[in-house]
Amino acid sequence: MGGLRIAGTIGESIVDGPGIRYVIFTQGCPHRCPGCQNPETHDFAGGREADPQTLLDDIRRNPLVAGVTFSGGEPFAQAEALLPLAQALSGDGRHLMAYTGYTFEELLESPDGAVRALLATLTLLVDGRFEQEQRSLELRFRGSANQRVLDVQTSLAQGKAVWAAGYC
Repeated sequence: MGGLRIAGTIGESIVDGPGIRYVIFTQGCPHRCPGCQNPETHDFAGGREADPQTLLDDIRRNPLVAGVTFSGGEPFAQAEALLPLAQALSGDGRHLMAYTGYTFEELLESPDGAVRALLATLTLLVDGRFEQEQRSLELRFRGSANQRVLDVQTSLAQGKAVWAAGYC
């Protein structure tokens, strides 16, 4: 597995997706949404290099971790580096989720095969840029009302964005 640039990790989180999750905050974001809760992740030169195999080993050591969330920054900006990790985690039966400033439709249209392959490993996707004027603290696992929580596998099968049950 190749190198990955990250801002950091959280070993056990209950706010970044369903269940107890390991969270990887990727470094670098082209969107730079005003009001972003992680502005320190915007600079592509920031953060640190992380070995995906080391992250995988760390995740596998904790039997309580049922899922992994890729946050950011923008995880799809490092799709090629994240893909082997996501495939290994998916092979382990882990629930995978990602936050992205791109829409599901934009990801499907990407000419980068690694973007589409990373998307295919996911269970849930929170898509769309954070919009400060639509910010709400009452939304489950999303920051602004324009963002969607999508059932990725159903969305891919139907070729259109499908909300995950219980999140609309």
